[in-house]
Amino acid sequence: FILGGLDCSISFVSHVLGKVCVHGRQKEILSVLVPRLADLTKSDCIWQRMCWRLLECVPERWMEAVVLGFLQRAPGADVLSRLLGNLVVKNKKAQFVVTQKMLLLQYGHSTAVLQNLLGYLSLDGLRRPLLIRVLQELLETWGSSSAVKHSPPEQQQYISKAILICLSHLKESEIESCRQELLTSMMEGVKCHLDSSLPQLRRLGMIVAESISSKINTDGPVLKFQYEEDGEVRELKSLLVQTPPFCVVSSLPDDDRNEKDASLPLVLEGNQKSAPAAPVMPDEESDAELDSDDDLIPFDMSEDTELKAKAPVYIRDCIEVLTGCEDVDRWEATVKALENLIRKNPTATREVSVELAKILLHLEEKTCVEGFVELRQRAQVAVLTTDPVPVAQYLTSQFYSLNYSLRQRMDILDVLVLAAQELSCPKSHGKTKHSGAQKPSIQLLPPGSESSKDWRRIVDERIKSKTRRFATGQSQVELPPSPNEFSSVAGHFFFPLLQHFDRPLTTFDLLGEDHFVLGRLVHTLAVLMYLAVNTVAVTAMGKALLEFVWALRFHTDSYVRQGLLSCVSSVLLSVPPAPLLEDMTEELLETQSWLGDVVEKDPDGDCRRLALHNLLLMENLKEKLKTVPS
Repeated sequence: FILGGLDCSISFVSHVLGKVCVHGRQKEILSVLVPRLADLTKSDCIWQRMCWRLLECVPERWMEAVVLGFLQRAPGADVLSRLLGNLVVKNKKAQFVVTQKMLLLQYGHSTAVLQNLLGYLSLDGLRRPLLIRVLQELLETWGSSSAVKHSPPEQQQYISKAILICLSHLKESEIESCRQELLTSMMEGVKCHLDSSLPQLRRLGMIVAESISSKINTDGPVLKFQYEEDGEVRELKSLLVQTPPFCVVSSLPDDDRNEKDASLPLVLEGNQKSAPAAPVMPDEESDAELDSDDDLIPFDMSEDTELKAKAPVYIRDCIEVLTGCEDVDRWEATVKALENLIRKNPTATREVSVELAKILLHLEEKTCVEGFVELRQRAQVAVLTTDPVPVAQYLTSQFYSLNYSLRQRMDILDVLVLAAQELSCPKSHGKTKHSGAQKPSIQLLPPGSESSKDWRRIVDERIKSKTRRFATGQSQVELPPSPNEFSSVAGHFFFPLLQHFDRPLTTFDLLGEDHFVLGRLVHTLAVLMYLAVNTVAVTAMGKALLEFVWALRFHTDSYVRQGLLSCVSSVLLSVPPAPLLEDMTEELLETQSWLGDVVEKDPDGDCRRLALHNLLLMENLKEKLKTVPS
């Protein structure tokens, strides 16, 4: 009709399209319609206007499903621009879906959809103001401390990707007009992200801040952070480079490749030809004549060996070296040998254990020692396991003391956990051989040998070598039973850490800005609780830990909430079912109600999974008690 010059209405087709999409058949119809319309609108402006009219006539209640389907099915932003035209400028519903809902209220769309959406906004002068407005709103959300705390990491990553794609589409004039606004947003946003306890969010803040800085400071210095480069980081940085539509990087043609390859030897030949001419210099010859040292024959030092400083052999000598020795080589040798010396001399270590723990806690690296942090930590663990009670009392008391850095406080927590793990593990006395480590071999008995009396052992080994076992693992010699050394000292590790968490100090506020250390503390308590299974104090520890969890259950930091939920898991796994349900009935009921709220309302996915896991543990405990005969 249109080609014949007659007027017609396609609103009925628009209604059909909208209804089909909103009723769940979006994929079926648009997988056929979008490629066909993309071909028809390549060179025919009439088909372009028909396509625009088709989408403009879709009722508002169905507009979201249609627009989302086109964004997902379009092969590129330029195709999307031909199909949608300026729909987002003319239709308020489409504008809300594209600029608000899909970017700020949802975060499940793929990177390709984001590139289609933002590329579509950048391809027309009437739509570019919407791109600038979208970038401003994204930066406002990215720089909001409330959004960083209460939104899941997946949404923060989604917003970061959208910001980087927007930056790739900005022109120099647009960057110049909003340079100050970009700088302000960058400073606010990077502070919020670096304050986060989650490493993923901190790294996202660094990447986005670096990208904004590189855009607004093209000539001057730019921000540069240190973080580990991986596939995710490279993907994010690649979004900052705008790729032209349908740009396929192909290999060079043979002729061009030959030309480029042929140009390389020319440069090399030129360098090789110019190289011999360089040494022939009159100044160098005159200097060589004046140099009288050429007549001296150098000593042969090929077999010389470097003299290494000897490490001390007594604990008290180690203390003197670590505190007052100026010999760097001797100090380094002491640091490397300290752990073994402590474990070989437990009696001497107990005499100076607290003093040695204090020295190690304040020990700083005098020279570049490979693995210094690990060496110091292993020595601290050795001291703590050798003399657990006084050293644990000292370390836990220093955790809440003044004049300590956050790094030192976290070192204390790490040492307590590692020492508790070592004390709770059974120790093998003597050398224990694992039969699974060696493959049994067939032994041939010589005739008349006296060892023929062991025929049964030989037959058993032959049978074992020919037998295939499934899902049983390698057979091992059982370790001899040994006492759990953590059982008698668990309280000294655990209870002092619960005492002063709510008392702010001048330089240390767990419930304030130092929430990252609070998260480490909560995770440490969870590990200590788990390692205290079958100990005498486990019931009292579980009751105190549930009260601690209840006091902090509404903390805004997701890392802290994950630690609190881990604490609940440790209590449920470590405390025996009978005292757990008899002595802590009220606490368990309150905790169960809170866990239900976390499963339904918590924005963090890990928190929801941990809460659901705890609810399942509670149900299992109830089932166990029902099956136990009274």
